[in-house]
Amino acid sequence: MTVAAGIGYALLALGPSLSLFIALISKKPFLILTLLSSTLVWLMSLIVMSALWRAFLPLKTTAWWPYAILILTSVGFQEGLRILFWKVYKKLEDLLDAFADRVSKPRLFMTDKMQIALAGGLGHGVAHAVFFCLGLLTPAFGPATYYVEKCSKIPFFLVSAIIALAFATIHTFSMVIAFSGYEEGNKVDQCFAPVVHLIAGMLTLTNLAFGGCMIGIPLLYCVAIVTLVHCGKMAWRRLIESRNREGNFSNSQ
Repeated sequence: MTVAAGIGYALLALGPSLSLFIALISKKPFLILTLLSSTLVWLMSLIVMSALWRAFLPLKTTAWWPYAILILTSVGFQEGLRILFWKVYKKLEDLLDAFADRVSKPRLFMTDKMQIALAGGLGHGVAHAVFFCLGLLTPAFGPATYYVEKCSKIPFFLVSAIIALAFATIHTFSMVIAFSGYEEGNKVDQCFAPVVHLIAGMLTLTNLAFGGCMIGIPLLYCVAIVTLVHCGKMAWRRLIESRNREGNFSNSQ
């Protein structure tokens, strides 16, 4: 039964990401390379932050503020890395457009750009799930489960999988929002990803309180829903604007 539970936890954490990969990413080799590159970059960033904080861990205190500093520095580092990731992607996009011009092929469409951003975000989400959830699931395949005192009503592995799913959703779609914000110069969208990332990280501090997971997890999923809704509205707006520009260009010919 615990083998089935372990597989279930893994599918809960990464099932939607796997479905998105099969339905969209797997059909285009370039998107697969983008996803793999993004996953590697974000895993390396997490390893770097773990190495930097290793000298201070475990924190021999029951106060919450050292953990808040840890989350703040980690989010700041990763958000700086997101900007660098965007700049590398933008240079690659310019190269692809230049190559398309040379061979008389159309440039990247708006949908192509969004799919690339989605693949990059999915890589970030998968890296987070692998680092914070899958790496902890080995004991879940044993003869028993595990509970922690401060969240005694839900198995620890289930809590990890549920939180990993929320973060995978947030990271995947906030990348699309951030890339759109960088391209358009939209300050709201540029700030949305780091703010949401920081809020989601800080919400995990509720797990330090007795029964805090019962409050923190629903709030974390509220953040994920807000991210999904904002991404959907942004994508719809940009697609409509792109379609209108193409229609106006066709009429002028």
